[in-house]
Amino acid sequence: MGKFSKLRKNRKYNYSPRYYDDKGEGSPYKIQPKLDKFRSTIDTPRGLKGKFSNAMSDIRKTGDRNLTIRMIVITAVLILIFLYIIDFDLSIFFIK
Repeated sequence: MGKFSKLRKNRKYNYSPRYYDDKGEGSPYKIQPKLDKFRSTIDTPRGLKGKFSNAMSDIRKTGDRNLTIRMIVITAVLILIFLYIIDFDLSIFFIK
């Protein structure tokens, strides 16, 4: 019974790549997307206060002005299309 119940230990395999030159960049096997260093949401405190402060700091950052104008125009056009589809009467906003 003792022979079957005892598990053997895993063997260690030490592999070092032949042409890998570690210049202080870490492991060659670590998967890290190229844009991780520019993201503000990576390695942040995970509490509610930390998430809220990260969201507020992202709001305060000014973005591309053309992007915001384009987003406002697209939103306005979609709202007008939706109002046309549901046959909404816009005359209630104008004084007769």
